Amino acid sequence: MSATTTSTIPTTVTGDYAIDPTHSRIGFVARHAMVTKVRGSFNEFEGTGHFDVENPANSWLRLTIQAASIDTRNADRDGHLRSNDFFDMETYPEITFVSTEVAQSGPETFEVSGDLTIKGVTRPVSVEFEYTGTAVDAFGATRLGLEGKTVVNRKDWGINWNAALEAGGVLVGEKVTLEFEVSATRTENA
Repeated sequence: MSATTTSTIPTTVTGDYAIDPTHSRIGFVARHAMVTKVRGSFNEFEGTGHFDVENPANSWLRLTIQAASIDTRNADRDGHLRSNDFFDMETYPEITFVSTEVAQSGPETFEVSGDLTIKGVTRPVSVEFEYTGTAVDAFGATRLGLEGKTVVNRKDWGINWNAALEAGGVLVGEKVTLEFEVSATRTENA
């Protein structure tokens, strides 16, 4: 990261925003049976933040995900993920992320570091986000687009369940890619 990085984002983008869950996706990808990947998402979440183009250090993000909204397009797998083997969603119904630092890493990219809490365990993570644009929608709302991803080890949050495969290896990979496709609307007048 460079303190001298020049942004190509218009300063008029600076402001407070709320994530629009109907136009955003929070997803994940995990290795399955050592040969393929399973993709899923969380369908219920809310988030707010402040984006400061001229001084990214003043930016922040808070995100709350309803863990039970997990969706891998397989009801049996989703039920297993909701159980104590994985997320223990009855005891820990929410997954949260609270940023601790935002730094510009390129003309339209930002490193967002913060605390991710899953199953009552809080660990630091960093997500590289790319600014994908700003537009005024059909209802007159200013929209901000961001996309990001990071790789975490699920065992760092106590998500340890696995099963050995007969041919060797395990059923579920430890590394999980978290994916964020965000459309956020400005919450105050420009």
